[in-house]
Amino acid sequence: MGKEKEDSGIEKLPEGCIAHAIAHTSPLDACRSSAVSTTFRAAADSDLVWHRFLPADTPSILSSALRPFEYSSKRDLFFRLCDPILIDGGKMSMWLERSTGAKCYMISARELTIVWGETPEYWRWISLPDSRFPEVAVRFPEVAELMNVCWLEIRGSIQSKLLTPKTTYAAYLVFKLAYRSRGLDDPPQQASVKVGLRSSTTLVCLQPRSAAARERRIRMGESDPPTLPLARDNGWMEVAIGEFYNEEGEDGEVAISFTEIKGGHWKKGLIVEGIEIRPKHRK
Repeated sequence: MGKEKEDSGIEKLPEGCIAHAIAHTSPLDACRSSAVSTTFRAAADSDLVWHRFLPADTPSILSSALRPFEYSSKRDLFFRLCDPILIDGGKMSMWLERSTGAKCYMISARELTIVWGETPEYWRWISLPDSRFPEVAVRFPEVAELMNVCWLEIRGSIQSKLLTPKTTYAAYLVFKLAYRSRGLDDPPQQASVKVGLRSSTTLVCLQPRSAAARERRIRMGESDPPTLPLARDNGWMEVAIGEFYNEEGEDGEVAISFTEIKGGHWKKGLIVEGIEIRPKHRK
């Protein structure tokens, strides 16, 4: 009975045919397929399948990696790229989403445009982890710490052709708050994403608002509360800046901004690791 099942139906197809079919699914489906039988496992693990799941510009990604690494197969290469690698001289990190193979990026703080970022009394560049944040996982050699500014302006960009086509992306500011941070609750910060002629703007708040600040905003007619940050699993926080759809990567630059320039009050204690761009999945 078991032998009849093993030798019937789709199992009779050549391994190459099965591999070709699996290559038109997703990395997640390929991993599931490998559990069906030994024939499916051989097909699902083949270079034919995993070559299709790798980005078309994989050779360029590997040549721009800060450190070379070895791999034994296309499948092995795919899963190695699922862990972030530093590229472009350490200015960015890149990785693949395990379930879909879509490309994700983080733009380091050093690669962002931070107004007054090179003026030590306003911003300073530090290495983490340090004694204040021993639990923090760090991707880049330096992060930016806000010392004291009235004019908070952070901008970054990435070429849409680097991103996976036909994918909805979201951008996030990845940050921490230092002890005795202040001025980051009210007024809220303005975050925006612009791609070609399309743009979106949202209000975010990096610190929980006091009761007085909430009441003041209600009196001013604020209808929707600002977006609040969420904790990541590596010791950092993130707040959503906006989302966009990448059609075929033909829109040129994706411009991302995070500002608070209207309140006229002093702000301090924001520690910026970078801006992350990753696929957005509807729940």
